[in-house]
Amino acid sequence: MAMTVRLPEELDAQLEAIARARHTSKHAVIIEAAQRFVNSEMKTDRVLSTAAGVTERYAETLKRLEDA
Repeated sequence: MAMTVRLPEELDAQLEAIARARHTSKHAVIIEAAQRFVNSEMKTDRVLSTAAGVTERYAETLKRLEDA
């Protein structure tokens, strides 16, 4: 999917430097960064969902520990 992204000049220059050092394109660097961000966010969602499930499943045990 085509997309236009407007970047602040400093960020664009930093991406250009990274791309040049890696002998790749800014496009490739941005795709990698976006994928890392998505993976991180999805992992966070899974952790929060798991924590909510544990809290619900062990609510009574957690309450007893709280009162101990």
